[in-house]
Amino acid sequence: MSPMASQLEQLRKITTVVSDTGDIQAISQWKPVDATTNPSLLLKAAGDAGYAPLIDAAVAWAKGKSNDRQQQLTDASDYLAVQVGRKILDIVPGRVSTEVDARLSFDTDASIAKAERLIGMYNDAGVKNDRIFIKLASTWEGIRAAEQLEKKGINCNMTLLFSFEQARACAEAGATLISPFVGRIFDWYVEHTDKKVYAPAEDPGVQSVRRIYDWFKLHGYQTIVMGASFRNIGQIQALAGCDRLTISPDLLQKLQENQDDLPRALSDNGKREERQPKISESAFRWGHNENAMATDKLAEGIRKFAVDQRKLEELLGAKL
Repeated sequence: MSPMASQLEQLRKITTVVSDTGDIQAISQWKPVDATTNPSLLLKAAGDAGYAPLIDAAVAWAKGKSNDRQQQLTDASDYLAVQVGRKILDIVPGRVSTEVDARLSFDTDASIAKAERLIGMYNDAGVKNDRIFIKLASTWEGIRAAEQLEKKGINCNMTLLFSFEQARACAEAGATLISPFVGRIFDWYVEHTDKKVYAPAEDPGVQSVRRIYDWFKLHGYQTIVMGASFRNIGQIQALAGCDRLTISPDLLQKLQENQDDLPRALSDNGKREERQPKISESAFRWGHNENAMATDKLAEGIRKFAVDQRKLEELLGAKL
């Protein structure tokens, strides 16, 4: 009798697996359909000697574009993000997600301009729009930017998503994909409540994604639900069948080593209900504000990505 397929192999039959890393070696090893990056992952990748030629190229390109140091930092950062994305696209058959500067999270027009610039740089390098996701924070302003970008044929991956209001607004805006952060939701509840251990089905991050997934399917939204930020394979197992899951290399390894049966946890039962009127800005802001976890984690996530973006600019600035 042949051995049972690994849980990773079983998962790939019912869910699109995405690699949550900028590590080229890890992406080559795990062969995901898509890959996603963010400022933190880019900063980590920039510390890898294998990326040194890309950093040197980014610095040289920025110097040739402007004599203004701040503009050089911006140019070098954007160039590096696109070049890392291009390397990833040489490996994955699908798409790479490239993130808009978190410091623009509350500026719709600036977010659109940055997204269009990144897409333009990809296009200049011969990469078409259908291989890129632009990542935007799921603020009201970020969601409005996504609404306009989607109409221009620029597909968006909405990140830093913690509340149902965020998810609903993203779907109603026509965003291609959302990335609800399972692990960060879990972290908040462990830190702020007496309960420290959760069965996978009781995990608040898992429950959040399940609610979003079921609501999207019930109302016929095409927005892809991609669970993200996992802390353990139990969370992944409890979301098997979700549209997509973006998983770190260490958890991919654990799934590969596990040969237990992996039952499907999420599926579209085919039931449909009429869509409700779109959520208003005031209802969005109030509903999100009433969720202490979502309020805390969105603000924290934006701050941390901004810190890592500054660190990346410092690394590049040392070479300018």
